[in-house]
Amino acid sequence: MAAAASASDMFDAIVMAEERFHGEGYQEGYAEGSHVGVIEGSRYGALHGAKIGSEIGYYLGFALTWQRLLHRSAEEKPSKKKIKALESLIGMIQKYPFEDPIYDKLHEDLEKIRGKFKQVCSLLNIQSDFRINPERSALTF
Repeated sequence: MAAAASASDMFDAIVMAEERFHGEGYQEGYAEGSHVGVIEGSRYGALHGAKIGSEIGYYLGFALTWQRLLHRSAEEKPSKKKIKALESLIGMIQKYPFEDPIYDKLHEDLEKIRGKFKQVCSLLNIQSDFRINPERSALTF
């Protein structure tokens, strides 16, 4: 009887060891996956944020330059519609929440800025082609 109990205890120890190792392996894998996920998410966020920042910076530089050019134009008086559209674009960009990544309308506001940029380009009779070249990490026009 003692031999049967000993064999049963040995079998239980083997089964319990398998369950214990499975649980430990799961915990280690979960911790490692969480760590790697945070790193990968951080890289993705930085890259995506840089792209959006480049795009909005381009729009702001474009709008400020054209605003200055239209005000300095001695040949003809600038259209009030053009000036208003440029000022609206500049205002939208200045109100954009750069420091708040959890702002719920972040992408919606970005789409409005893109639309306003296209409208301004149409008023100025300029092609509205903004692209970021992923191979060289540079702007192309």
